[in-house]
Amino acid sequence: MDKIACDLLCTARTMLTPHHALLTLRADEPLPKVSPGQFANVRVAGSPATFLRRPVSIHDYDGAATVQLLVHAVGDGTRRLCELQVGERLDCVLPLGRGFTLPDTPLRALLVGGGVGVAPLYLLGVELVRRGCDVTFLLGGKTEADILRREAFEAVGRVCLTTEDGSAGTRGFVTHSPAMGERYDFIYTCGPKPMMQAVGRAARQSGTPCEVSLENMMACGLGACLCCVEKTTTGNRCVCTDGPVFNTQELIL
Repeated sequence: MDKIACDLLCTARTMLTPHHALLTLRADEPLPKVSPGQFANVRVAGSPATFLRRPVSIHDYDGAATVQLLVHAVGDGTRRLCELQVGERLDCVLPLGRGFTLPDTPLRALLVGGGVGVAPLYLLGVELVRRGCDVTFLLGGKTEADILRREAFEAVGRVCLTTEDGSAGTRGFVTHSPAMGERYDFIYTCGPKPMMQAVGRAARQSGTPCEVSLENMMACGLGACLCCVEKTTTGNRCVCTDGPVFNTQELIL
């Protein structure tokens, strides 16, 4: 699959919370086709403590030269990314990795995200709807403030919420939502590892195909450094190249 290294121009930055930024980035020329679930490997300038690139899921793509990245500030590198100003450029390699499996015929899909794990699910939902699918988003967080871009997801499909404190939607974890008890043809999920493991186990019990987007630490993004290796039922696999999306049948849950 084609990928390029380029300096993307920041054309907009929206702070969704004090710790989450939505960056709109435009290339000078058309980008290679982006598949939902792929990511960009980003070089962080102005952060002496950040030596390696940071992998960031591609949140949206206009089909031409513009992408959006949803960034959670958790360290020096991601904090600097969240501070990116309009007019600045970001050194990126993209699109990388293997994305979600897209159906050839319409199906009923559940997309489960927790925290910033919702990032790759937006573009996935848009593409599934374009293919005639019935899409339900199940978004979880500790509080209502942790539910990111709720209105954008509502514009794409049905949205169900869970919060640990009960401030929005069902109180508890995503697996406590009534939406998890409904029947689907396919389940996709991304978020904290315990959440994805729980969703994957629930999918196995119901016999529903399920794919997860792993968030292992990555450095090169090209399968050379081996720091993102995941143990699977078929041996060790590089998440950055063999994934980040895996079918739960491949994973040890």
